[in-house]
Amino acid sequence: MTDLKTQSVPGLERGLSLLEMLSESTGGLTLSQFVRRSGLPKSSIHCLVVTLVRLGYLHRCERTHRFKLGLKLVSLANTALTQAELRDRAAPHLKALGQDTRLTVHMAIFEQNEAVIIDKVEPPGLVKLSTWIGKRMDVHCTGVGKALLAYLSDDELDRLIQEHGLSKHNDNTITSPRKLKSQLAQIKQLHYSLDDEEDEIGLRCIGAPILDHLGRAVAAVSVSGTTNQITPENCGALAQKAVRVSSAISADLASTVEFANPAA
Repeated sequence: MTDLKTQSVPGLERGLSLLEMLSESTGGLTLSQFVRRSGLPKSSIHCLVVTLVRLGYLHRCERTHRFKLGLKLVSLANTALTQAELRDRAAPHLKALGQDTRLTVHMAIFEQNEAVIIDKVEPPGLVKLSTWIGKRMDVHCTGVGKALLAYLSDDELDRLIQEHGLSKHNDNTITSPRKLKSQLAQIKQLHYSLDDEEDEIGLRCIGAPILDHLGRAVAAVSVSGTTNQITPENCGALAQKAVRVSSAISADLASTVEFANPAA
């Protein structure tokens, strides 16, 4: 919900207005054209343009000296379209999984070395988990996170460990790269992961990967609950339900031309 009482950021508004100007032009705009169309001082426009170029949102053609929209915007647009398609395709499956298990259901994607929840189905009853759409979580100690990690290449996994580390949440958290890699290999064979009180004491989570047409993990689905809800006795059955749902979502995505070929 938009908070009308909160003041907007003028610099951000001006930067976005420049992007909108470019979207309406056919061959790009020069710095002077930006100044004339915006009515802002040349020094202000220059600072905004330089910032947008550095961040990849604008590209300057050396031959014409005109600025055009950068590839960063293409990447963001593709991500937004992919997430919208993913949520639409997955929604009925996630709802059915929640009704079947009566547990909290999450769907998450891998972004900037973290798992980000993009959808959630609340269970009936009083037990509610403190998670929300947009929440970012460590990948090495969560069900959805480990399901996503299992499909990274060795180089990608090593880079993540080096950049992000394996922070210790409690005594159950895996902090050894060797042990984590061993578990990820097993997860890829079983097609599901288990967070056994590794993120938070008293909670368990079972994750399963959602794969694209090339076998890459584009997201993961999970069922989460307390240790009284997810037990050693029912863990296997719940895992199979999560796997069936993730496989069904994967099949739906594989049949979607726009998802399989976002650049088409």
